[in-house]
Amino acid sequence: MSSSAIDLRAFIRDVPDFPKPGILFKDITPLLANVDAFRASVEGLADAFRGRGIEVVAAPEARGFVFAAPLALALGVGFVPIRKPGKLPYKTLSLEYDLEYGRDTLHIHNDALAVGRRVLLVDDVLATGGTMEACRGLVGQAGAEVVAYAFAIELGFLGGRAKLEPAEVFSLIRY
Repeated sequence: MSSSAIDLRAFIRDVPDFPKPGILFKDITPLLANVDAFRASVEGLADAFRGRGIEVVAAPEARGFVFAAPLALALGVGFVPIRKPGKLPYKTLSLEYDLEYGRDTLHIHNDALAVGRRVLLVDDVLATGGTMEACRGLVGQAGAEVVAYAFAIELGFLGGRAKLEPAEVFSLIRY
């Protein structure tokens, strides 16, 4: 089944009041469970970036890994995981950033990205953009360049795109 023949929105489940009252959560697990929809999503992301000089795909844990690893394979490049504290076994670069209610830290191996590498940052959902903004900071610490961002879903009403521009922001599905 071709990626253009599948309505990916049909595989996104709305879960009201999760993780807290008033939030309408966009659940990707039905998309992941359907081989045709999952394949179409990875192919759709790959089609947007094939031949564009991407040298590595990087993503924050955990749901970003789900799309980024097969996307890296489809593009014929490596994958670099961005992790929470204590999850990477080697020397790391780290960046602390603000969340809606507190702070968090992300890590990347200090030798994961060569200076000047062209990086595609990937995640499942673009909401406020804070996590990807922090990922961009880590990529910059390594001396690499974020050339674009890719998401399965974008919650446009939360304004995350504005934090990531002027780099390209690509989303398969936008709400």
